[in-house]
Amino acid sequence: MLKPVFLLLSVFLINSVAMAGLPDFTDMVETNGHAVVNISTTQKAPKPDGQGMQRLPDDVPPQMEEFFRRFFQDPRGLVPRDSKSLGSGFIISDDGYVITNHHVIKNADEIVVKLKDRRQIEAKLIGSDQSTDIALLKIDADDLPAVKIGSSGNMKVGEWVLAIGSPFGFEQSVTAGIVSAKGRSLPGGNYVPFIQTDVAINPGNSGGPLFNMKGEVIGVNSQIYSRSGGYMGLSFAIPMDVAMNVIEQIKDNGKVARGWLGVQIQDVTRELAESFEMDRPHGALVSKVVDESPAKKAGIKIGDIIVEFNGKNIETSGELPPVVGITPVNKKVKMKVIRQGKYKTLKVKVGLLPESEVLAQAHKAEEKVNRLGLVVAELSQEQRKKLEVESNGVLVQEVKRGPALSAGIKRGDVILRIRNRSIKSLKDFQKTVEDLPTDKSIAVLVQRRGSPRFITLKLEK
Repeated sequence: MLKPVFLLLSVFLINSVAMAGLPDFTDMVETNGHAVVNISTTQKAPKPDGQGMQRLPDDVPPQMEEFFRRFFQDPRGLVPRDSKSLGSGFIISDDGYVITNHHVIKNADEIVVKLKDRRQIEAKLIGSDQSTDIALLKIDADDLPAVKIGSSGNMKVGEWVLAIGSPFGFEQSVTAGIVSAKGRSLPGGNYVPFIQTDVAINPGNSGGPLFNMKGEVIGVNSQIYSRSGGYMGLSFAIPMDVAMNVIEQIKDNGKVARGWLGVQIQDVTRELAESFEMDRPHGALVSKVVDESPAKKAGIKIGDIIVEFNGKNIETSGELPPVVGITPVNKKVKMKVIRQGKYKTLKVKVGLLPESEVLAQAHKAEEKVNRLGLVVAELSQEQRKKLEVESNGVLVQEVKRGPALSAGIKRGDVILRIRNRSIKSLKDFQKTVEDLPTDKSIAVLVQRRGSPRFITLKLEK
């Protein structure tokens, strides 16, 4: 009696799935799979001088230890090891241009692109942009299959999307899901309005394409949110409109020129909206205007709320930097602000993002910690006044594990001098730290609560 019931239930479930109209991705994978590539990189190990090397594994037989030491000419038994990594990418033209993530090829000495037909071709790095995490490669091959580029602007929340890549090195792995949200602002991702999906993305998927149901690439898979290191349901892709803007600039100029306004902004909360007599919270509230910046010249003031830029509505503060960033340098655009409860239209000539800003954003994006274990930033005029710092110096924003923490440097300290060298800017600080010797006491002059004091620290080899 149970068997007919089970069969009836099975038929009902099959019919229910068919009626649900779930998508079939087989044709899309068959059409686009050949344009998706596996990318492997190698970073050559340093010469056997003991720097950055690993000790011999514990399982090396004692009789072989002397052989390794003599072969690598290093008395401490240190053996150089090449660093390797894997990622994904996709071909955008039949003459061999390939898109991937910047973090996939960063610091690589050798980049190899593996095609679906098993060919392995060494790639040339044409250029990359750290702020958007996009890189352009070129392989020497013709008549290659290429993807169809789509527009992320036409994408809708809830639509089906598909990813192809090489998670954990498993080539041509296919996963699907839906668009969870658009325009996500992530920490350090100031110039990317990320696409959020629930597509299963894991290490190795980075740089792979995100397809819509038309078979068009609308995003470049880049990040996941995870507490475990693996997929947890939150994946983020760089919109293809942003990626192609970067690619075109790299092709034309070899680098990316990014628009700059020169303001510090924050979200408008419900309480702030009420105080500014707004009907609802929206826009980007200006908390600082940089001297001699395009914003200053255009007449933007602290307390202005930017609600529209170059024809695009600004709902949150995170939406403004990407819009400004992709605006051509020197272009004059209209900007709508709310000032003292009234709408006002200003004209601004977009500037070129200063190099110091680029370095600061890249530093923030990767949460890169220098040799001292510090995250530092330039001081604003308001901060100088508050901290009683007349000139020079950089502000300590974060202290991570390292020599600075051991020496007692704290968040909020201002670093004025290192090894008797005045620190005039963020760039000056970075250069000074890179040149510091190891195994020597280093004097650092810091100012804390208006009082300068010297602290000594030491960098170990």
